[in-house]
Amino acid sequence: MLREEPQFRLLFLGQLLSVLGDRVTALVLPFAVLAVGGDMGQVAIVSATQFIPFVLLALPAGVWADRFDRRRLIIISDVIRMLCQVAAAFLLLSGHATVVHLVGIAALYGAADAFFTPAFAGLLPAVVSARNLQQANALRGATFSVSAIAGPALGAVLVALLGPGGAFLFDAFTFAVSIFCFLRLRQTGAASKRAGAGAGSEPFFRSLRHGWAEVRSRSWIIAFLGGWTAYSLFVLPAIFVLGPVLSESEFGGASGWATIVVAFGVGSLIGDFILLRWRPRFALRVAAFALVGASCQAAIIGSGLELWAVAGLELITGVCVTLCFTLWETSLQEHVPSAAISRVSSYDYLASTGMIPLGNVVAAVTGATLGVERALLVMSGAAVVVALVVLSVPTVRRLPRSIPPAQRVQHEPVPS
Repeated sequence: MLREEPQFRLLFLGQLLSVLGDRVTALVLPFAVLAVGGDMGQVAIVSATQFIPFVLLALPAGVWADRFDRRRLIIISDVIRMLCQVAAAFLLLSGHATVVHLVGIAALYGAADAFFTPAFAGLLPAVVSARNLQQANALRGATFSVSAIAGPALGAVLVALLGPGGAFLFDAFTFAVSIFCFLRLRQTGAASKRAGAGAGSEPFFRSLRHGWAEVRSRSWIIAFLGGWTAYSLFVLPAIFVLGPVLSESEFGGASGWATIVVAFGVGSLIGDFILLRWRPRFALRVAAFALVGASCQAAIIGSGLELWAVAGLELITGVCVTLCFTLWETSLQEHVPSAAISRVSSYDYLASTGMIPLGNVVAAVTGATLGVERALLVMSGAAVVVALVVLSVPTVRRLPRSIPPAQRVQHEPVPS
């Protein structure tokens, strides 16, 4: 596929390095806070600061991504995030960094990141042909899978050799590569001319309402937004807040937890390879079944099984997560008009990423009340119930494949 899509090759290369850099700094950020004299509470504050701008800006970012040139918006986002990492690197390497500095940089970084994701969701169908759209999403998913495995290891090496500042400098370099690739990227076909046509000529709040109208007119989108909310509210926080705590007593600490995380990453990569070859007739139906499997992640960790059994089952859930995410994104791109795709995707990101900070609080309270193992089972069980409800929605099970609206005659936004 990479041979057939020269524009996607640019996008793929830039994103492979950029995502790797993101995974490196995700590991390094807590050590950077500790290196400047912060405590664990301040680590949590700096980490959460990256999400708060996203929650506030996700929906407006979707409107602007449909209104303006998405490629240009992505480049601006990358430039701001690169400068954030350069500033963090300079302050850390010079010994002048404080927790306040890192909080401010994290907030600005999160604000720029909020504009990248909706714009990218709308850009992809404009640079990839319809027949290769699922494969493009699978290859992009592979960048996350590979980075989830390689990023922490590379981050640990960079911290050992150069300190946290050197790791931030590496991430800045990956953003520079991404910017170079996007500067050379050219959107193809009529989609590039129509991008933003539905939002550019109307007032901001009317455009925002039209985006919601596109969402509510499709019951399968409403259903999956509910599924993503439950997954991000119950499953992910339960894993990343309670999982390491349980690992300390049940799986041998950090080494055991690393085994589980790597097994999940390998499963995700297997899922990406499956979707490079398999094009299911009812993509969203497969995604809904996979969401049920993905929602079992926390329960598996809290099941009391041996480490090898937990790692093996987490590998399977990694396959499920990749199938679910990739087929869901492909379904959005196939059925939502190009002029509204960024606004619709912004609701998706708000229901997923935006729920994580609240989920961290829920996981902490539930774990303190019920105990870690029981909390993992309860939170995962709640997400499974919601996933089964998603699967029960007729339009989820019956939604056919389609040529992306971005690559056929453009539809007008649904009136409010």
